[in-house]
Amino acid sequence: MSTTPLLDGITVLNLASVGPAARAARTLADYGARVIVVGPITKHGAVQIQPPFHTYGAGRGFKHIAINLKSDAGREGFMRLAEIADVVIESFRPGVVDRLGIGYAEVSARNPRMVYCSTTGYGQDGPASSWAGHDINYLAMSGFLACTEPREDGGPPIPGATIADSAGGGMHAAMSIMAALVKRDSSGEGRYLDISATEGVLSLMALAIDQYLATGEVAGPRQVLLTGRYAFYDLYPTKDGKWVSVGAIEPKFYANLCNALDLPQYIESQLDDDLQNEIREAFKQAFLTRTRDEWTEALAPNDTCVAPVLSIPELVDDPHHASRKIFMRAEHEEHGEFLQLGPILAGGIREQPTHQVRPAGSSDAAELLADAGFDAAEIAKLSAEGAIE
Repeated sequence: MSTTPLLDGITVLNLASVGPAARAARTLADYGARVIVVGPITKHGAVQIQPPFHTYGAGRGFKHIAINLKSDAGREGFMRLAEIADVVIESFRPGVVDRLGIGYAEVSARNPRMVYCSTTGYGQDGPASSWAGHDINYLAMSGFLACTEPREDGGPPIPGATIADSAGGGMHAAMSIMAALVKRDSSGEGRYLDISATEGVLSLMALAIDQYLATGEVAGPRQVLLTGRYAFYDLYPTKDGKWVSVGAIEPKFYANLCNALDLPQYIESQLDDDLQNEIREAFKQAFLTRTRDEWTEALAPNDTCVAPVLSIPELVDDPHHASRKIFMRAEHEEHGEFLQLGPILAGGIREQPTHQVRPAGSSDAAELLADAGFDAAEIAKLSAEGAIE
């Protein structure tokens, strides 16, 4: 098996420190791209906002440079870096990069092979394009929250993960970038990518949206199969106060589950709407007779589509995840050694050495600008003028 990373030789300039763009950069770095985080110059006396040390892989595999993009010298430094890069990722409001003079038109004029990716909540145009927002707003606009089981007061729940930032925005961006890089290999031309986190979630909601468009059926909570209409697709409490998930959609798996719960009388009533409340209560009472782990041991290996609901501490110790080499070690000079998720997407190299977390404010400016063709005197001049850090 090859140990060469899939994106070895690809250089990415990432202008974002958080959100979907940062997640996309993390994914590209995990596939072996050289990711250069381009941050702002720290203003005198100001406190530079930094994500917590452990976020986004604790900066694993990232290079860093701070550039004053509002200065002519700093802007030229960025453009020289862009000439030798393959990808730019930015997450400013629509129009900002153009006003700074580092938009796609300017960059592609210097590097026609550039893949330029703009990530926003709602896209570069349209009535909502100028709205500020975060993950929960994008999930709200995409129908995701309206399809999810409501909380006690009847309102949509706050999800347990930033789905819009990660899958809707970050993975959407990474996938689009990699597709554009593949096309560039045959065409020789770069591409501009307008990534909307909301539209990324809309793509995740395709089953529900297409169902409504084709049939008029609304996929609200408990209204369709995948939102809990039937007892065989639900969550159940167990004797120890924990929970199991049940997704026995196929008739053979549902029959196995009914037999295992000693409820064979419901095998022929899997899709009978009139009996769903009765079946759901029967399932609930059955699951309450054993602990979560006892049910997992009895049901999960036996084609019933049952799995335990794990907390974060539990999943960290889960033997399946351990066997898949999900976690790797990192070390921080102040916080010591800790575990973190490694490059676990398919094709990532899971055998990783301990990552030495760099101190906040670390800079690779001299190295990166030298790669872009600046000599030592030019780099010193840029630094003295406050154009780089």
